[in-house]
Amino acid sequence: MDTSSIFSNIMVATDGSEVARKAVDSAVKIAKLNNSKLYAVHVIAPGEVSVTLHDPRSVEWKKAMKEQLEVQGREATAYVETSGKIVNVPVESAILEGNPADEIVNFAEKNDIDLIVMGTLGKTGVQRFLLGSVTENVIRHSKKPVLIVR
Repeated sequence: MDTSSIFSNIMVATDGSEVARKAVDSAVKIAKLNNSKLYAVHVIAPGEVSVTLHDPRSVEWKKAMKEQLEVQGREATAYVETSGKIVNVPVESAILEGNPADEIVNFAEKNDIDLIVMGTLGKTGVQRFLLGSVTENVIRHSKKPVLIVR
């Protein structure tokens, strides 16, 4: 990568929502301008996989739910990869599991990320509220700059 650029490694956190796609579009443009590598990160929260049924089939449900969430994560990161490929921005994708804000902050630290790009809110309903709090927690705990896209 170009050593004179401000941001050599940019990370975009995506859940595949429309707001996240706007953040992706901004991240791709910034990466292109800086000749940067772009990391596409999707986090599966533990609560999304939890099944509290007292039924032998609950293990199967949990496995099926996790597989579906992984598919959604691959679809979300594939959008970033496609967007990057169109303008020759290298993209590396990661699907993580855990507390979304913690995983995003930790990934940024471990991968020498210079800028984190996120949307303000993600999915609708209760998830929308929770994902908004993810953005807020990343802002509070990250030692790296965070760009929020409305």
